[in-house]
Amino acid sequence: MFKKIMAPVDLAHKERLEKALKCTGDLAKHYGAEVVFVGVTTTTPSSTAHTPKEYGEKLDAFAREQAQTHGITATGQALVSHDPSSDVDDVLLKATKDNDVDLVVMASHVPNIMDYVWPSNGGKIAEHANCSVMVVRS
Repeated sequence: MFKKIMAPVDLAHKERLEKALKCTGDLAKHYGAEVVFVGVTTTTPSSTAHTPKEYGEKLDAFAREQAQTHGITATGQALVSHDPSSDVDDVLLKATKDNDVDLVVMASHVPNIMDYVWPSNGGKIAEHANCSVMVVRS
């Protein structure tokens, strides 16, 4: 049913991704699907990485760790944005097309009043992606 799953991750907040990562691993194993863990970074240094190259290396290591933990095939893909806080949704939507994925599994927070003003990333991806989207509440 699913051949390629995209799982957006924020390496700065890995501890909040546990349920979504387990779900991603379970689905990939069940369907024999490949997983691409996508992370969006900036060209400026951050608390996670000093350069996009370093971020990509950390994301690749994260993907290998997840592949080993869940017994799946996984890769990492670092995407660069000049302003991730404003265009992360557009970058992720483009990645769904570029990677020809048929499922996105992503973590989201429990909705609150601010979601009426500013929609969540998961909500926007689910609304605009051309593939199935599973939003996993943490």
